[in-house]
Amino acid sequence: MQHYRTSKPLSRRMVFIVGDGLRADLLLGINAFKPIADAPAIVAPYLRSIVETRGAYGISHTRVPTESRPGHVALIAGMYEDVSAVTKGWKTNPVDFDSVFNQSSHTFSFGSPDILPMFARGATPGKVRTWCYEEHDEDFTKDATALDTWVLDHLRQLLHNATTDPALDSSLRSEAVVFFLHLLGLDTTGHAYRPHSKEYMNNIMVVDTIVRQAEALISEFYADEDTSYIFTADHGMSKIGNHGDGDPDNTRTPLIAWGKGVRGPIFQSSDPAQIDPYSAPFQLSHVLRQDVEQADVAALMATLVGVNWPVNSVGVLPDVYPDKEGYLQWDDDERGRAEAALVNAKVILEHYRVKHDIKKKHTLFYRPYSSLSEDSLPGSNAIRHIEDLIGSEQYTSARIESFETIQTALAGLRYLQTYDRALIRTLVVLAYTGWAAYSATFVLMPAAAGTASTVNYYAAVLACWIIFAIQRSPWSFYVYIIFPCYFWDTVIARVWGPFVRHAQSRERRDLQRIGRILVRGILVATALGCMVQAYTHRFIWSIGLVLIGLVWPQFWEADVKRSHSGLQWLWTLSCLATGVFPMLDVHKRENLLVILIGGLCMVLVATVVARVAVPGQTSEGTSVMRTIQTQSWFILAAMMVTLSSVYRLQAKAGLPMLNQVAGWAILLISVMYPALTRTKYANPEAKLIVLFLAFCPCFVILSISNEGLFYLSYSMTLGLWIEVEAALRSGQASAKVDSRTPDKRSEPALQTYQPRPDDLRIALFFLFFVQVGFFGTGNVASISSFYLEPVYRLMPVFRPFLMAALLVFKIVAPYVILSAVFATLNARLRLPSFSLFLVALTLTDGMTMTFFFLVTDTGSWLEIGQTISFFCITSLLLVWSAGICAAGEYLMGDVLDYSRPTHSKVE
Repeated sequence: MQHYRTSKPLSRRMVFIVGDGLRADLLLGINAFKPIADAPAIVAPYLRSIVETRGAYGISHTRVPTESRPGHVALIAGMYEDVSAVTKGWKTNPVDFDSVFNQSSHTFSFGSPDILPMFARGATPGKVRTWCYEEHDEDFTKDATALDTWVLDHLRQLLHNATTDPALDSSLRSEAVVFFLHLLGLDTTGHAYRPHSKEYMNNIMVVDTIVRQAEALISEFYADEDTSYIFTADHGMSKIGNHGDGDPDNTRTPLIAWGKGVRGPIFQSSDPAQIDPYSAPFQLSHVLRQDVEQADVAALMATLVGVNWPVNSVGVLPDVYPDKEGYLQWDDDERGRAEAALVNAKVILEHYRVKHDIKKKHTLFYRPYSSLSEDSLPGSNAIRHIEDLIGSEQYTSARIESFETIQTALAGLRYLQTYDRALIRTLVVLAYTGWAAYSATFVLMPAAAGTASTVNYYAAVLACWIIFAIQRSPWSFYVYIIFPCYFWDTVIARVWGPFVRHAQSRERRDLQRIGRILVRGILVATALGCMVQAYTHRFIWSIGLVLIGLVWPQFWEADVKRSHSGLQWLWTLSCLATGVFPMLDVHKRENLLVILIGGLCMVLVATVVARVAVPGQTSEGTSVMRTIQTQSWFILAAMMVTLSSVYRLQAKAGLPMLNQVAGWAILLISVMYPALTRTKYANPEAKLIVLFLAFCPCFVILSISNEGLFYLSYSMTLGLWIEVEAALRSGQASAKVDSRTPDKRSEPALQTYQPRPDDLRIALFFLFFVQVGFFGTGNVASISSFYLEPVYRLMPVFRPFLMAALLVFKIVAPYVILSAVFATLNARLRLPSFSLFLVALTLTDGMTMTFFFLVTDTGSWLEIGQTISFFCITSLLLVWSAGICAAGEYLMGDVLDYSRPTHSKVE
């Protein structure tokens, strides 16, 4: 790709300062920390004085994912990563990319080892120099301002070394030099103490001081006025101390520019009607605020120092917009501004041309973007016309046409990026509907109805693969096509014969049966629709628990309600207790008392239930009770360690190694203990209690507030669900045997499965409990709503993958209980393995496709991030449900009183 640059630089050097995780409202707001005693009205007086006296400012709007690496790539390279790239690592970009640093003469960067190395990788050797502190210095339990002062100290040392090192001095005094100061302290402090804390406020004050001292050092060393400065942030911080999603607190960051080449403040009249609620607390309505997109900052930096623009940049220089003032000061009036706009248009057009040529070369029946299809070289006529306008000194017209060309090229890039969207959507829909139909045939159709045609399947796949090979499609397309071809080939083979026979038969249609099916279908669709809505309205989960706990029992058969009145009351109370948690605010503060109460309740409830459910007069019962007692001690030990760790962390005294080792030991041993003891269980209920207790220490050590109480009530509800379904099934006239104790003599009855109306409801309950277990105490909008504070009790140093693993472990723990309960329920109802799961699978696809069609890449980044999160979560839960069933069969296989025949089939 061809490089482009402006004809002359506006400054000789630039200092680029990033306050990692800094929110714009907390930096610029007056009395932003009012609840804190003795908090100053202005926490960053130096930066605010720049805004009001000698610089330009605005809000830089980031995109999701609001993480450090994608944010810095957008700022410095002008390109936005694909959302999925965040899963490939925090520290390096999946591919090499061009950046402002790479185009500079020399870049001197100071800061985090998580950010700096990725800009040195792939750059010209020796051009980008980095000074990083050690990874273990990123300790969430210590004062993170030390990370920022480290950066300032090493900048000072570098400039001092230049006085005795001629080579270094020569490099520093070259043209197009960039200094990069990455200040990680705010991000670390925000995670540890949240952004409205006194610690975060103090860190902002430290950053403000560092900016002032850094400018003084640069001015003293160079003794000129030829340095420009840009201060911004890679992302913000939510009120609970996390980031990653599209919450506005995460996507709005400050941007302040000053120095050589940057205009001063533009004063305007303060009209209260024109002040938006977000910036009103800034009390800066008399100063023009110029907002930008995050990738625009790279264009701004490249123009300031006069270097080649990064080839993959999609940023738009703020000064290009016809109706905006921009950030830069042009010495030659409008000519330089018009030329910069032309360069911007050429850069993005070049990006479009390269993608256009690749797509045209490898796509059958290629359709170019209509607005750029007239020229043999897309956009060439527009570029020539802009050059003519500049030559004739029509600078305003040239800038306007450049802006229009940029918007057209950006639209063309989007067109090419989404060129295969219709194909991908078709494949996804066919895969999901085929999966649902495939599952439904196993539930509703005889197994011998037909077999798939191997020839048809392979022919369809091969034909698609040939087309993909010609078009050089991504490897994922080759995988995508396999599933719909296989599913639909099998479905057609199984359904075609019965469908033809049914169509040819002259049997009278059972209208009442058809009516019942329609009514059930409407009820199922309504239930699934409510679950979809519950992703954005958490109270719906509570309403669902009230319905199944309080309303549904009113429809039980009279004999069941009369003979199991105690069970009915326990079920109602348990559902209502679990229904409380989705109604609670997800923004929690660390509450040690609630954590300890949750631990005590787990011990007490498990002990009481064990005395009722475990026969104490048998050797197996005695062994189980000993195991339960040992697990109770694990919980008490976890409470003691958590108590000590929380006090130490709150006192900022660091986390002792003894606490870390003890916490890890308790967490790991408690989980592995049931497998290590090889306890023989008297009944399935005994093992369920042991499995429940195995994860209780997790909900003490890794809880911030009431998660342990939720885990207790959720597990109780699942345990009672087994008893309720067994009681209902035993109360039906068709039940010939006692459903509580399976009998091996009844094995032949298990070899086939005839679907019953209740099975549809049980499958819906299963899906409901899967959702509630995932989001009972979290925010359904994003996984970033799960708190990091408890993780510091085990891992105080920044280890993103290990921290994420701990959070995932905590999320997964309730599903171990759900898996064991579902396997036990299958056994108690005398059903073959995975029979109910196949029913649930058919229903889940409806939710998944609903979220798939709701995914959008337009609108606010909060809306975009949420729709992506919703679809990802439902897709993962679809796969996770299969894992739940398999795990349950494995965990409970040694205690269920019968063995299902390996040749049992679902009919």
